[in-house]
Amino acid sequence: MIKIFLFGSLLMMSLFTFSQNKDVKTYTLEECIEIGVANNLSLKSAKNSEKSAKINFKQAKANLLPNLNGSFNVGVNNGRSIDPFTNDFINQQLTFSSANLSLNATIFNGFRLLNSLKQQKLNLQASNLEVAEEKQNLILNITLAYLQVLNSQDVLSLNEQRLMVTNNQLKIQKDLFDEGRENPADYTDLLGQKASDETSILSAKIALNNAKLNLSTLLNIKDDVAINTDGLLLSVKKYKFTSNQVYHDALQSLATFKARELRVEAAKQSVHVAKAQYIPEISLFGQLNTNYSSAAQTFSETGTSVVETGDFITINNQNYNVKTNQTSFQANPINYLNQLDNNLNSVIGVSLRVPIFNGFRAKNNVALEKVRVEESLIALEQTQFEIQNAIQQVHFDMEAAFLRYQSLQKQVAAFQKSFEINKTRFNNGVSNFLAYITSKNNLENAKINLSIAKYDYFLRVKVLEYYRGQTI
Repeated sequence: MIKIFLFGSLLMMSLFTFSQNKDVKTYTLEECIEIGVANNLSLKSAKNSEKSAKINFKQAKANLLPNLNGSFNVGVNNGRSIDPFTNDFINQQLTFSSANLSLNATIFNGFRLLNSLKQQKLNLQASNLEVAEEKQNLILNITLAYLQVLNSQDVLSLNEQRLMVTNNQLKIQKDLFDEGRENPADYTDLLGQKASDETSILSAKIALNNAKLNLSTLLNIKDDVAINTDGLLLSVKKYKFTSNQVYHDALQSLATFKARELRVEAAKQSVHVAKAQYIPEISLFGQLNTNYSSAAQTFSETGTSVVETGDFITINNQNYNVKTNQTSFQANPINYLNQLDNNLNSVIGVSLRVPIFNGFRAKNNVALEKVRVEESLIALEQTQFEIQNAIQQVHFDMEAAFLRYQSLQKQVAAFQKSFEINKTRFNNGVSNFLAYITSKNNLENAKINLSIAKYDYFLRVKVLEYYRGQTI
């Protein structure tokens, strides 16, 4: 029963492990780049900046259009006030209302609006290129992180192979140790070597985990990243471009330089915008106004009657009252729509605003914009200088990594032969354990160094190709 229980437990654990491994999704380099472009937060932030620049450009175009505004109000006034219909003083509750439609169009303002439009267009183009720059940087970083995962996996695999060789030799030495046929120190040295190999595996696993975390961060995903190298060709060939050729291609292709150049042009346009504050501004304006008053009335004739005026005339010493015909009227309120129509008035004109003195604001604004132009030129020059230095450094490291790789290839081949000889001699009891373990460590270390040199070379080649504007 115990055996059956143990067998069932082992079977369940195996199935669980298999199902876990089956659920792990593997990613090719192209899939990682696609996911990163869709998910990366820095790229999303750059795209939001691009959206803001696009809105600013639309607003700059809309600023060329006239301003048309309307207003409407209604209210109640108690006490002494002015009737908006008759402009007479009244002392009664008054309901009033007014409506206004105004138009203002800028005819000339020193080309401030046109220059502002040009500036925002350049800023939009720069933002587009900065998104492309951020995307290029992201693709490069994902590629480098992907290669780092590959490098860490290879280093881990080599360390595991080293431990496997050590375990195989340890089994042989244990049998000899149990039989008392060999030096006991050889067996204990192998135990120490095994512990050293296990420590190296632990360090390699930590490095691999860190590399995967870095790649997951760039992709902005929480799942563990398992890579799929299908279709990924990594061959070590001598790089054919010089650092000057790479820099020349970078000047033509990198979005970074083009974006900085557009920022310089946009800063120059801002100087023209600021200079417009010195120039008079001519505008065309128009208004349409009307109002309503509850006190407004019309009067209609209802008839006539003879009434005494209070005056008199004397005829033959006799006074006679003076009478006159008086017309009677009836007050009728004027309805709302009729008042709005009757009180309608319009205004049209041209205004001229001449800047005479504004606390040197215009002069200082122009000076500040000129400083920004200088800052943008410095930023462009600094970018060119930094990238040129970076290309020279990466190119030098690439050449050094290539030479190191070639040297390590020869070293691995030599240590491989040496290890095979020492292994045979040691197994036949001709050589001592120290020669065997030294030869083994030399070979394994050389293989690890060769793998590291290979990926060092690939990383630097990818960086140089990025600078040349080539698809990674």
